[in-house]
Amino acid sequence: MLILRRRLQVLIDDERYERLQSESQRIGAPVGEIVRRAIDRQFPPSDGDARAAAAERLLALADPAGSGPEPDWETQKRELLDGQGSG
Repeated sequence: MLILRRRLQVLIDDERYERLQSESQRIGAPVGEIVRRAIDRQFPPSDGDARAAAAERLLALADPAGSGPEPDWETQKRELLDGQGSG
């Protein structure tokens, strides 16, 4: 459950308020919730630790395709060019 502890007062023009009000009625959420969602989209929470852990897991994967070491660039280039002519 989200506990809201901070109050924020922001002045906006009528056109923006009408857009918020319209969206509020459309989705059935309070204007404050729509503003919180917009903040989260624009400024997502920093989750650097989870990203670093995911990167570590990806880097730790040992040859997932089971194909051995990658061929050198000249071999890859030759295979790509050969494949273009057979299309």
